[in-house]
Amino acid sequence: MTGIAEDEVLHRIESGVSWITLNRPEAMNAVTWEQRERVIALLAEASADPTLRAVVLTATGKGFCAGADLRGSPAAAGERVAGDVARMIRLGAQRLITAVLDCEKPVLAAVNGTAAGIGAHLALACDLVIAAESARFIEVFVRRGLVPDGGGAYLLPRLVGPQKAKELMFFGDAVPAAEAERLGLVNRVVPAEELEATAREWAERLAQGPTRALALTKQLVNASLDGDRAAALAAEATAQEINMTTADANEGVASFVERRSPKYVGR
Repeated sequence: MTGIAEDEVLHRIESGVSWITLNRPEAMNAVTWEQRERVIALLAEASADPTLRAVVLTATGKGFCAGADLRGSPAAAGERVAGDVARMIRLGAQRLITAVLDCEKPVLAAVNGTAAGIGAHLALACDLVIAAESARFIEVFVRRGLVPDGGGAYLLPRLVGPQKAKELMFFGDAVPAAEAERLGLVNRVVPAEELEATAREWAERLAQGPTRALALTKQLVNASLDGDRAAALAAEATAQEINMTTADANEGVASFVERRSPKYVGR
């Protein structure tokens, strides 16, 4: 990764939590090609590293993410032809969103300000969302005459239902944090000065949990609306079969029998 990307996506590890922070406050954290690639790489790293047991995705300044900054994309060579846009979206915005959805560790969004377009979808793809009171969520695509991309038409109906999703996407109105919480887009709204501390508390609780069980639970929930009941129940049984081979499952059962608090190690 380039030095620029590292400056614009800050990364630190604390207590088993990978903190990923978008850092272009002057651009309301509109995400560039380099930033996107670094976030994807850090999420893959979190999946593969057994010492990393939760992820927090947040940003600096007044904006969480104002969408995609296309000016940061590699220049296209020659005239655009049919298929170029679809390929760009598939390899760009969709890869970013699926990297969050497929991360094997729980991903918590700490939304500090405006989340618009792909920025809104980046937050909504996370497993848990905490928002500052000043945060807003905007399906901005219609304002530009565009179709929502980055998985928006997949994510939003699953959170608020098809009718409300259409309202948000057809009008592109800003949804304040309190309304987002009422709709089920956000788990909790806190004062801005409490956002980082609340995110840290939640993330560290997740990092102390049975990490493989959380990963399998995430898989089951994310897939639950895409298949039929038989497939969901089969996946559940398989997940529990796999989970019972982990050290944490054995510790959980033993601690129950021995009437003590479990000590999970993430394996």
